[in-house]
Amino acid sequence: MANRDKGNHIITTAIEHPSVLNTVQYLHDRYKFDVTFVKPNADGTFPAALIEKNLRPDTILVSMMWANNETGQLLPVKEVGELLSQHQAVFHVDATQVMGKIPVHPLEIGADFLSASAHKFHGPKGVGFLYYNELLHFDALIHGGEQEEKRRAGTENLHSLVGLAKALELALENIESNYQAVEELNHHLLSKLKEQEIPFYKNNFGPSMPHVLNLAFPNENHDLLLTKLDLAGFAISTGSACTAGTIEPSHVLEAVYGKNSDKLKENIRISFSELNTLDEVNLFVEKLSSILK
Repeated sequence: MANRDKGNHIITTAIEHPSVLNTVQYLHDRYKFDVTFVKPNADGTFPAALIEKNLRPDTILVSMMWANNETGQLLPVKEVGELLSQHQAVFHVDATQVMGKIPVHPLEIGADFLSASAHKFHGPKGVGFLYYNELLHFDALIHGGEQEEKRRAGTENLHSLVGLAKALELALENIESNYQAVEELNHHLLSKLKEQEIPFYKNNFGPSMPHVLNLAFPNENHDLLLTKLDLAGFAISTGSACTAGTIEPSHVLEAVYGKNSDKLKENIRISFSELNTLDEVNLFVEKLSSILK
């Protein structure tokens, strides 16, 4: 809104989290911004060239996730940052899925804005942070008092902010060992599925974070599978956790396979953290196997 005199065009991806996707859609519907939702290639890959192809002289914002929350796919944020270094468009990176799990340095990827949420690195729910380039002018989100450098009015949730900072500090202290632990859980689950001779395929579209595994079981209804696993005490999902309870198929997989694909009803999303154990993985595969068989 603060930079509309420079242009009216926004670019984001069709596989963003609803927190970005729905916000950008609102800007289009309410304020008539021209928005381009960039889809991945037919094979699911997402090179920086897809963003470059849609850049225009009047583009003022590009918003892109670092890693996808449903598949773990890593997007080329550094390449896009380099691309935008010679363009007026401001670059926002949604780093929610990577913060505390891999090294994150906004200047290295050319991010003007970078957002993250505490609960993804075991901090308190309902608190997050926004990094921004101090040279940029942008409107206040919430008007009122002059808290947070007049960027967002409202009394700070101080104890949650302290919890966020401490949780991130602890995550960074053990970042390599935590990553290796999650990789081991991911690989162990896949090997156990193969041992059980369970037919499955991965919704994997290139380099990915091991913390999210999107699996599909041919001709199995994922809603029924989700319900049975939930009753057995296993918390998984069929898409974004923020769309849990909806009957809509995954917009991420729809962007790859098309809205009429049978693959949209076969997938489940499994999330790991270093707090999970190999025993939990074994129990999960055992229960999954008994349900499918």
